Amino acid sequence: MKTIIKLIAGALIALPAITSLSGCKKFLDREPLQATQDDLNVGALEGKTLGLYGAIRNSKAEPYCGDGFQSIPWVAMNGFRSDDAEIVADPGATAWHQTYDNFQYTKDDWGAGLYWDKHYVFIGLCNNVLDDAAQNNYTDPASVINIAEAKFFRAYSYFDLVRTFGEVPKIDFKINAPADGYKAKSTVAEIYQLIEDDLTDAEQNLPVAWLDYPGRLTKSAARTFLAKVKLYQQKWGEALTLCKEVMATRAGGANAPLYAPYWRIFKTEGELSEESIFEIQAYKKAGDGDTYWSRLGQCQGVRGSGTWDLGWGWNTPTAALEGSYELGDERKAATILYSGQSDGGSNTGGYGETVPNLSNALYWNKKVYNKYSDYQAAGLGTPNNEAQNTWVNQRVFRMADVYLMAAEAANEVGGAQNQADAVTWVNMVRTRAGLGDISFTSQAQMRTLIKRERRAEFAMEFERFFDLVRWGDAITVLAGNGYQNKHRYYPIPNSALNSNPNLVQNPEWP
Repeated sequence: MKTIIKLIAGALIALPAITSLSGCKKFLDREPLQATQDDLNVGALEGKTLGLYGAIRNSKAEPYCGDGFQSIPWVAMNGFRSDDAEIVADPGATAWHQTYDNFQYTKDDWGAGLYWDKHYVFIGLCNNVLDDAAQNNYTDPASVINIAEAKFFRAYSYFDLVRTFGEVPKIDFKINAPADGYKAKSTVAEIYQLIEDDLTDAEQNLPVAWLDYPGRLTKSAARTFLAKVKLYQQKWGEALTLCKEVMATRAGGANAPLYAPYWRIFKTEGELSEESIFEIQAYKKAGDGDTYWSRLGQCQGVRGSGTWDLGWGWNTPTAALEGSYELGDERKAATILYSGQSDGGSNTGGYGETVPNLSNALYWNKKVYNKYSDYQAAGLGTPNNEAQNTWVNQRVFRMADVYLMAAEAANEVGGAQNQADAVTWVNMVRTRAGLGDISFTSQAQMRTLIKRERRAEFAMEFERFFDLVRWGDAITVLAGNGYQNKHRYYPIPNSALNSNPNLVQNPEWP
């Protein structure tokens, strides 16, 4: 029998074991990311490190749909600002519609303040792990892995911050007193260097896989994340190399077909599948409270009544997204749920039900649409308000992203072989979507095609706004909503400025 080490309210509590999970598709069908003693020779940092997995998922209800990453402020900052998503469903959200959909940023926005605060709280938790390791000179194999996990998560938080605010304070040490955190902003380049350093260390020290621990961070997760960071800085050759390394780890080889069909990626059966590189995991069972559950799906679920009370209806697809798909693209039916129409049945990941005519939105995010049948099939019992998708994992890094990042990098590096590879990788993604092949005409043409593929492949997955900004396309694509170049970064929240005497406002937001 095993012993599960369960982190609850800061204490380590030994619980009765469950049977071996080797080969189990979703470890979280039991409980999320709690270590087993025979899976890793548990080091002194293990409890704190496992706490990071819970903190990034934190679903506590105060305030406003969770205080962790999976919350309305996170959805707003990373989703609302694109041309693919909008608030819509809450009739009382007019002010927020202006703030995010129409780029009327305010320095007193509570969402921005919460986004800033919670990212730095999480960074502090990561720094505590790293400081503990340094102070005690932990060098055992288990602790080395824990250090790598903490650095990955710190990089994850800083990647959000640097893309959202630009220059931010670099806190890479343990804060023992409030004044320790009174740091001036570091440059964007300095923040990216910290992210790269953390991920390089994580890539070197994370395991290739976890035998009994599906969903825990791996070497491929660090490589994929680092490739994305390189891509954002236009370090094309380095990004390409990292992507190829991830492709090479696939069981069927780099050119094996992608996990299919597309719609299944976002259902319970698609969690921790071959498509998945890293997911923020969640778990919810009637009577279990909110310890392990996520509000990400609840924030975005259909805002109806009765059996259609599936969430709060934030972050709904736009008409622009709905009209952007190529004819025959299977990703459209897997992404957009139409008010007043059938959900499409099993062929598109639906349940053969008709969505009621709901006045608050024409379209809903189908990627967070999982009804009772999936919940029960997962062995979680009879739902009791759990239909609001609180038990659904957030897909963070997917294999398709590796292929499209590789295609983008190869196209920019240039050369006959890279051009041919870029076409192959884009076509692999298109094949799964039910679309025909493309061919290479020019580098500029490939840029356009790759941008189109990224929009269709990752719609409603919080990539679009940041893609538009890094491509330099936001100024034209979002101009109709009031976007100007200064809107690439949000102003530093007044709450942060008031608490740190060395912090100054972003220059374009006096």
